[in-house]
Amino acid sequence: MNLDAVVSGVLNSAVGKKALAAAGLLPATALRRGETLPFGPVAIAAVGGSSAACDALSTIGVATQPALVDAPGTRSTDHNGRERPPAYPTAIGAIVVDACAATTIDQLEQVRAVLRPAVRGLEPSGRVIIVAGDPANAPSVEAAAVRQALDGIMRSVGKELRAGATCNLVQPAGSTTAGQLGQVLHFLLSGRSAYLDGQPLVLAEVTTQPAPPGRIVVVTGAARGIGAAIARRFAADGDRVVVVDVPTAGEALAGVANELHGTALQLDITAPDAGQRIAEHVASRYGSDARIGALVHCAGILRDKMLANLDEVRWAAVLQVNLAAQLRINDVLLAPATRGGIADGGRIVGVASTSGWAGNKGQTNYAASKAGVMGLVRALAPRLADRGIVVNAVAPGFIETDMTALIPVIDREIFRRSSSLLQGGSPTDVAEAVVFLADPRTPINGQVVRVCGQLIVGR
Repeated sequence: MNLDAVVSGVLNSAVGKKALAAAGLLPATALRRGETLPFGPVAIAAVGGSSAACDALSTIGVATQPALVDAPGTRSTDHNGRERPPAYPTAIGAIVVDACAATTIDQLEQVRAVLRPAVRGLEPSGRVIIVAGDPANAPSVEAAAVRQALDGIMRSVGKELRAGATCNLVQPAGSTTAGQLGQVLHFLLSGRSAYLDGQPLVLAEVTTQPAPPGRIVVVTGAARGIGAAIARRFAADGDRVVVVDVPTAGEALAGVANELHGTALQLDITAPDAGQRIAEHVASRYGSDARIGALVHCAGILRDKMLANLDEVRWAAVLQVNLAAQLRINDVLLAPATRGGIADGGRIVGVASTSGWAGNKGQTNYAASKAGVMGLVRALAPRLADRGIVVNAVAPGFIETDMTALIPVIDREIFRRSSSLLQGGSPTDVAEAVVFLADPRTPINGQVVRVCGQLIVGR
């Protein structure tokens, strides 16, 4: 009998469910995914008088209603004489707390007062979104403390929510428009952000615009798993996709390319001429004036060993594929003179990992490479700002793929239960975040966004 089925049967039995409940682990909820917005109404609260969130929601056609406030005189009493906060008459789909104007510690009480009824009244896969200023740009020390406190509130609420609900924070930049903020709020409210939880999204001072039709998008590591899911998601938006992977994955790669009506390039990305070959492929297939609109570095390998047993061959293999190859390819494709290179205004998205945030036993080489991707993104983004090229990364947590299926079944179940959503993510969840960051309408630059269901490791 399949061991996965045995473990699943035990955990879903009456005894298993009782044991999980005793450990504080409730059953996982099927997450709302795709473009679907919340079914229930969206409640909104303004702390300090800001209207930024309300204005942003109006740009995406989301109607709102005032949030209920937990305050003396609004509470009811149950049969045991305990006070309860006011309750929404029907389940709400989300609450958006606009705390952009919050500057004093006393105002944090207003955040508590609107969140308490809301978290009790959320529908399954509901959303809590806090909009606040960046602590680094606060007008006073107290305001900076308050803004950082909101980050702590967001992360804690994310761990308390149940039934697939999530909590995230958005920090607009000084120049962020209502339309730009609306783009981010739409993503967070929709099912596209299903596995994004407990994360701060820091917006940047960048120019945004709709994506041109039929962008050329290059995705490495696209023969299977997360890379293939990313390619499929771009193709669904009408982009022309170039899928890249090693020759040994040629058959699977051709299948993905044929499915998406794209083109395939069999290529070892560690080859010295890898960047030039990608550019030549783009120019030969799409015309000498063609340019890449988005480049996704998804190719990656594992060679796990405890450091005491980690030799130079396994070390070099991981660092070369996961990090050094990206640097070399970027150097070629970013050169303005390169035919088939990255267009001004293009997007680059790297794939890091939560192992790069927190480290992981037996993954020193892998953690080094993925942390290196984060450093690459943060350093490269400001250097390309004058060309309008935006650089970000995603950091997946435990994602259900053929690779993670090789992990021992008990370990896999522990990893699933180690997120606030009590389950692993899907390759589609990572793909949605990548496509969001690669969208020219998204005002995020130089950031690493974790797609991990608020995994307990790392920040």
